[in-house]
Amino acid sequence: MRFDLAEVGGAFGDLGTFVPLVVSLVAVCHLDVGSVLLFAGVYNVLTGYLFNQPVPVQPMKAIAAVAIAEGLAPGSIAAAGLGAGAVVFILGVTGAVEAIERHVPRAIVRGIQLGVGLKLLVKGLAMIGATPAVALDSRLTAAVAAVFILLVGNRKRVPSALILFCAGLVLIGFTTPRIVSGLTLGWSGPVAGFPTGTEWRNGLLLGTLPQVPLTLFNSVLAVCALSADLFPGRGVGTRAMATSVGLMNIIGCWFGAMPMCHGAGGLAGQYRFGGRTGGCVVVLGIAKIAVALALGSTAAVLLAAYPVSILGVLLCFAGTELSLPARDCTERDDFFLAVVTAGGTLAVNTAVGVAIGVLAAVFLTKNQQKNPR
Repeated sequence: MRFDLAEVGGAFGDLGTFVPLVVSLVAVCHLDVGSVLLFAGVYNVLTGYLFNQPVPVQPMKAIAAVAIAEGLAPGSIAAAGLGAGAVVFILGVTGAVEAIERHVPRAIVRGIQLGVGLKLLVKGLAMIGATPAVALDSRLTAAVAAVFILLVGNRKRVPSALILFCAGLVLIGFTTPRIVSGLTLGWSGPVAGFPTGTEWRNGLLLGTLPQVPLTLFNSVLAVCALSADLFPGRGVGTRAMATSVGLMNIIGCWFGAMPMCHGAGGLAGQYRFGGRTGGCVVVLGIAKIAVALALGSTAAVLLAAYPVSILGVLLCFAGTELSLPARDCTERDDFFLAVVTAGGTLAVNTAVGVAIGVLAAVFLTKNQQKNPR
C-alpha cells in the first residue's frame, strides 16, 4: 500500500460521480451530509485496507435516482439501502454470486462496462454543456482541464486529478466567497433511526427492486472483472465484493448513511488518475471523515458550490477508462452481445441491458445448435 502523489491524485478521480449525487440527496431528500461523508469515509478506509486496490465507495445510483425524483424521506432511503444490502450480502456469504458469475457470459459483463462508461461520458458532457461558454466555471474551463489531463495525466509524478480538485476549490473562493466565509465548524454526529411501515414499503418497492440487479452486475460482477483486468492475478473475488457491499448498507443505513456500493466507474476513474493501491481510497476516506467532523451539515453548501465543469471532465475521463475493456470482444458474437447489452444499459438502465444481453445470448446459443459451423 502506497501513499505517494500518484495515489493521492487517484483518490479524486471518482468525485465526478460522488459529489453531484450527494449534493442532490442532501438538498432534495434532506440526508445529513455529515453522516453521509463520515460513513463513506470510514468505508473508504476499510475498503482500501481490505482489497488494497482503488475500489471506490459510491452512492447506489438507482436508489439515488428514485429518491431524488420522488423526494423520498430519509427513512425510505434507509429502508431501500437495507433491503438491497441484505440481498447482496446473502448472495455473497452463500456463494450464490459466484454461481451467477459463472453463468453470465463475459461479453455481457463487457457490455455493462461499455454501457455504464458511455453513460458516465454522456453525463459528464451534459454537465459541461450546461455551463456558460466563458466564465470561471464554464465550457472553456472544462476544455482547459481536459487538455491539462491529456498533456500530463499519464505522468506518474503529476497528480492531475488532485491539481484539478484544488483548482476547483480556488474557483469556489473566487465565484462564491460568501460561502467560504460563512462555513461554520462543528457537527453533532450521526443519529440512529428506524424506518416506519410506510417508509419500508416505499423504500423496498421503489428503491430496492431496481437497485439489486444494478448492484449485482455493475457493483459486483463488472467491478470484479475490471479489477482482474487492471490487476492480473489478484483481482477481487465476487464473493468478497458482494459481502462488502452488503455489510456497508446493513450497518450504515441505520445511522443516516446513504446507500453505498463499489462501482466499476469509480475504480476506472481512480485508476485513470493514478490510483494503484488501497492507499488511494484510504486518503480519500480520511479526507471525507475530516470534512464531516469539521463542517458537518454545512459541508453541503461547499459541495454544492463546486465547479460543475471540473466534475464533468473527471466524469468523462472515468467513463472513457471504464469503456476500454470492451475492446477485447473481438469475436463477432461477443461483440454483438457487448453492443446490445451496452445499448440497453445506455438507453434505459443496467437491468434492461442485462436482460437484452441474456436474451441475445440464448438466441445465439440456439442458433449455433441448429446451424453448427
